[in-house]
Amino acid sequence: MISLRRSFLVTLLLAVALLVIACGGSTASSNPAPTATPTTVPTATPTTAPTTAPTTAPSAALIKTATATVSGASETILTNAKGLTLYYRTSDNPPSTVCSGGCASAWPPLLAPSSGTPTSATSLPGKLTVVVDANGNQVEYNGHPLYTFSSDSAPGQTTGEGVGGVWHVVTPNLS
Repeated sequence: MISLRRSFLVTLLLAVALLVIACGGSTASSNPAPTATPTTVPTATPTTAPTTAPTTAPSAALIKTATATVSGASETILTNAKGLTLYYRTSDNPPSTVCSGGCASAWPPLLAPSSGTPTSATSLPGKLTVVVDANGNQVEYNGHPLYTFSSDSAPGQTTGEGVGGVWHVVTPNLS
């Protein structure tokens, strides 16, 4: 009985390790990490608790901006309607996304209710679009599919920055 429990625990730990590797493994990319130049942009202060399910926003503004600390610096970032930080993965190559299935549990994609053009609460220098991929109608900013991070439990958190060397906070100047 004890060896069965050990086998189960070892199998469970291996499964978790594989999920972490799949979602955050280092993949070479020619896309540099964004460097933000803070601008005067209204900040968002939503009070709704986050969810780990794919984020489907209502027809109102899907994207907001906020100020958060990213790698020790105050940055203007993009957030979902609930104020959770948005991330992109440098190895995504739309219309195929690397993060779907089990990976999307840790990195829930930002989904639009339709394939129409998503909106932002503030004016952004980049372009918001929707791509239909393995996750559904996923919102993109300048061609980068957008995700939240399940370990961010409140607005303003940026704990996904740099995970696996491929996950980065989205700033308005992401190209």
